[in-house]
This record gives sequence, structure tokens and C-alpha cells, in this order.
Amino acid sequence: YYCNHSGFESGHSSQEPSLYTVKAVLILDNDGDRLYAKYYDDTYPTVKEQKAFEKNIFNKTHRTDSEIALLEGLTVVYKSNIDLFFYVIGSSHENELMLMAVLNCLFDSLSQMLRKNVERRALLENMEGLFLAVDEIVDGGVILESDPQQVVHRVALRVLQSAKEQIKWSLLR
Repeated sequence: YYCNHSGFESGHSSQEPSLYTVKAVLILDNDGDRLYAKYYDDTYPTVKEQKAFEKNIFNKTHRTDSEIALLEGLTVVYKSNIDLFFYVIGSSHENELMLMAVLNCLFDSLSQMLRKNVERRALLENMEGLFLAVDEIVDGGVILESDPQQVVHRVALRVLQSAKEQIKWSLLR
């Protein structure tokens, strides 16, 4: 086997799920504007294409109660809360349950970190925690963790570590 950025190549058809399961994690506000977006591959290489995709996804999902959509050949799982829309995007042949596990883990982690106050203002005040949480759950499109307790624990450790570093540097000045 040799590995490249699109998964393991060994004569497998592209319809088999690859290790790289998540194509993007998005959080939009209730106008469909981006609050957070992380794309793990080059399906939408430019910001312009990403924003067009985000508008499309928002228009297709913000009035529905379902949790899964197929859009532009992609599987989209989503949930909304107050004034936020959370999306996890995978390929069309991706397992929805895996994507849903990522979505629920992200939401539950944020819910703990924001003390159940999962809304736009609280999120914007805690963007560092959001960035750290997403990095704990998905790395380069690979799902690492789906247990929110673990995510919150690791984020807390990393925040603590960075606070220690800052204190150390301020003492050395």
C-alpha cells in the first residue's frame, strides 16, 4: 500500500469509504453567514466556492426538520440551535452515522464548554475553544474522537497549557 492525501490506493474503487471521512465542518448563523468553516479537502478550493456552497446548504436546510441532506453529491448532516446551524459534510457514500457522531460530539462538547448556552454570542466569545474542540474531534478529515467528555477534557488541558505558557513568558519579561 502507498498512501496519498485522498486515502489508501490499492486498486480499490472510489466508492469504498476511505479513512478520510469528513470533508468539512461548518457553523453558520441564522442568516446563513459563516461563523466557522474548516474544509479538509479541495472539493471547494476557493473561499468564493466555499461561500456559495454554504449559502446553498443553508437555503436547502434551514427550514427543514430533517437531519440529513444530499447536496452537490455530498452527505450533509446538520442540526440547529437557537441562532446557529451546525453542519458536518462527507462524501455521498459516507456513513451518515459516523458523520452524525461527529456532529453530536461537536455540539455536546460546545454545550458543555458554553454551559449549555449554545448561541451565536457565546460561541463568538469562545472561538478558541471551538477551534480546539474541532481539532480534537477531526484531524485532516479523519475522525479521532466522538466522546464529548474526552474532547472537553483535552480542550481544558490545552487551554490550561497555553495559559501556563503565557504566565511563564510574562514572568520572564
